[in-house]
Amino acid sequence: MNIVTTLFLIALGVSLLLQIGLSLRHIRHVRAHRAAVPEAFAERIPLDAHRKAADYTVTRTRFGLINLAWSTVLLLGWTLGGGFAWLDSVLSASLADWSPVAIGVAVLLAATVIGSLLDLPFDAWKTFRIEQAFGFNRSTPALFLRDLGMQLLLTLLLGAPLAWAALSLMIGAGEYWWAWVWLLWSGFMLLMLWAFPTVIAPLFNKFTPLADGALRERIENLLTRCGFRSDGIFVMDGSRRSAHGNAYFTGIGNNKRIVFFDTLLDGLDGDEVEAVLAHELGHFRRQHVRKHLLASLILSGVGLYVLSLLAEWPAFHQGLGVETGSAHAVLFLFLLVAPLFTVVLHPIASMITRKHEFEADDYAAEHSRADKLISALVKLYRENASTLTPDPWYSAFHDSHPPAPVRIARLSAKLAPST
Repeated sequence: MNIVTTLFLIALGVSLLLQIGLSLRHIRHVRAHRAAVPEAFAERIPLDAHRKAADYTVTRTRFGLINLAWSTVLLLGWTLGGGFAWLDSVLSASLADWSPVAIGVAVLLAATVIGSLLDLPFDAWKTFRIEQAFGFNRSTPALFLRDLGMQLLLTLLLGAPLAWAALSLMIGAGEYWWAWVWLLWSGFMLLMLWAFPTVIAPLFNKFTPLADGALRERIENLLTRCGFRSDGIFVMDGSRRSAHGNAYFTGIGNNKRIVFFDTLLDGLDGDEVEAVLAHELGHFRRQHVRKHLLASLILSGVGLYVLSLLAEWPAFHQGLGVETGSAHAVLFLFLLVAPLFTVVLHPIASMITRKHEFEADDYAAEHSRADKLISALVKLYRENASTLTPDPWYSAFHDSHPPAPVRIARLSAKLAPST
């Protein structure tokens, strides 16, 4: 057996066992603590809400296992099952008069669209069965299909030129093509960060400037205290699709926006909104956005260098079901299998992002009120049906935010000196 095939199957098996094991632990742990609200939340979250969060978490985790099984079938189908090789041969024969770059772009876009359509039933089930059953979904089939169409259109408009440029460099830029592709990708990422707030996001949601009044004045005062300049404060019609609430800031340079979901503003008072925003500003002030961007750029550079080595090794594409190598085949196969070999990075990434959440909480406690951030978080846990009792191992591996009891206890400790 080809060495790449062997390594691929081993990595796939390890990844599956790890994810299945963690998910089953998570389900057991959440169900075991379903009957009672944790003591720290006993006076703040009703038992019915706690049970709903447990049931929601278990349902989503079980669905994740089904989705994992389907993703594994598709992965094997694309690779050892010959799916990508068949698609490549069909399109290459049909488009024989096209250049290698044009054929490669067509194959990559076709594979992306086919993958999206194969995942469509699962996306629809999650939205219209799971989210609907727990009272979160507010989308309609028409809106769901419109979003899908818009996503595919953006894939064509943005993905086609990017793929064209990347494949052109892979084929014609010589030994160090990976460095040129890295510069291309880095520029594209920065462009998307800059364009997302004003160009892409408004295609899916309506953004309305926050109305003048006490809340806006409070927020502007906070921004002044924190030395933060933005391109505006906006309310997003998140309720059009979901009852979940959130807040974030997006963009880079002078094109930064502060965004509140309308569902969040409906559920929090002014002090709580200020505390949530202070937390988000903490991410900015502690340079978390820049650190995440820098890490992404470094990892993408390393990945492209590894890809350049694999592209010169016929055993790579042959061991994954494609006999005749090409730039687009190597790129597609690498993007498919790389997650299996980087799964060990997940707990490291989660640990770093949880540390950043603690730092943002500290910043919020300094520039607003820790008790109001606590009350806001508790409301968000309740309204979003976030479990208060995740399995520790599952949480350490997957969760980008600290477990609710740990986070609330840490914030509560900051209240002790003043009580």
